[in-house]
Amino acid sequence: MKNILKNPRHILLAAITLILFLGTLFGVRAFVTNLKIVNLPGVAINEAQPEANETAPDLPTPGPVAPPVDLPPAWDGASRLNILLLGLDYGDWADERAGASRSDTMIVLTIDPQSKTAGMLSVPRDMWVNIPGFDYGKINTAYYLGDANKLPGGGPALASKAVEQLLGVPIHYYAQVDFMTFIYLVDQIDGIEVNVTKKVKVDPIGGGPDDRVIPAGLKHMDGMIALAYARARYTKGGDVDRSERQQAVIIAIRNKVLDPVNFPLLIARAPEIYETVQSGINTNMSFEDALQLAVLMQQIPLENIKKGVINYDMVLLDKSPDGLDIFKPIPDKIRELRDEIFTTGGALSPAARGVDLTDLMRQENATVLVRNGTYTEGLAVRTADYFKTLGVNVLGSDNSNEYPGVTKVIDHRGRPYALQYFRDLFKINSGGQIVIQYDPNSQVDIEIILGDDWANSNSMP
Repeated sequence: MKNILKNPRHILLAAITLILFLGTLFGVRAFVTNLKIVNLPGVAINEAQPEANETAPDLPTPGPVAPPVDLPPAWDGASRLNILLLGLDYGDWADERAGASRSDTMIVLTIDPQSKTAGMLSVPRDMWVNIPGFDYGKINTAYYLGDANKLPGGGPALASKAVEQLLGVPIHYYAQVDFMTFIYLVDQIDGIEVNVTKKVKVDPIGGGPDDRVIPAGLKHMDGMIALAYARARYTKGGDVDRSERQQAVIIAIRNKVLDPVNFPLLIARAPEIYETVQSGINTNMSFEDALQLAVLMQQIPLENIKKGVINYDMVLLDKSPDGLDIFKPIPDKIRELRDEIFTTGGALSPAARGVDLTDLMRQENATVLVRNGTYTEGLAVRTADYFKTLGVNVLGSDNSNEYPGVTKVIDHRGRPYALQYFRDLFKINSGGQIVIQYDPNSQVDIEIILGDDWANSNSMP
């Protein structure tokens, strides 16, 4: 096993196994007593052996140390939950001067307890973003900068913030599973069945000429082959193809673990499995949340899990100032994909179907600022008072310096229920009236600038 650790360049994330195994298989007293899950600040990252013949990565030059990173509050068990699944590039450890690693895999897993739906959205590592507290760089360097500069929460916290700013949604937790743990867990469920959509050449980890070609079709894979399949990069679609393969592997693990035939056997072996994998899992999720999440995952059918990858239609291929190949995001197209994955009915629609939208808005408890963008005196105050009677969490009201003519709703924190609620309330038909302007420093989640349309015709008594 130690020899294997020296060779692979990439660590595949199998965080769905974390969610399912930790929450369900490890629901025993020994797990509660011994589990190495801590709050995000100060969490230790697993050490790894350096890979030979690698050079230190070219990274953005760190500026002043970034301010402390405040992550969203813990999950309340009822609201939509977003988890950043992280895989690391341990080739960076070859140069002892680097002292930290870039992330190699970023997948946001979103789960809505109300509608029993879930989704996965993969973020390419070469996405060019403004890394909070630093300068523009590839999004995979956020993890490195967080660790190298010893920021509060380290790499996971800064990576979470970078993804938040790109997608405009909060990241509540992160989860990281190293690749040896992944191999072991897949082997413990006797492998997985993966639908291979097109032929691919894979290189299992370890020494020797062991490349093999996996043809298209439904294929059984043990842990080693499943890892190689998900790591394979050199296909026509590059990282986009690889992201799709990773999601297919996660779904295959989910299907095998939740199979009623396997479940009792896995539970019986929980203490043994835990002893083996405990050191290969890092997360800031509490045991209670992991257990609650595992129960929830069992209630979400496969057809309610959406999958999306930020692909070449959503980015501009470009070069960084130092000549690296990068993806420059096209915000509107990425937002459309985000809304498709994070809601059940598409862009700007409620994130739960068949549930009363007013109840969802109240449960989401988005903070709201109401501003008067008209010449109608007192409109913001009266509207704010009216919203409070509807159960809206209004923090204040004032006059706006902007007079848009029609009402605008600005979403600063990714609040899909509130966004849909106000779209319906204001009868918004134009996409220009909905503004996605993610700002982690905003004092409120939703900012509303009232226009003449509301002043002239509204539902207030």
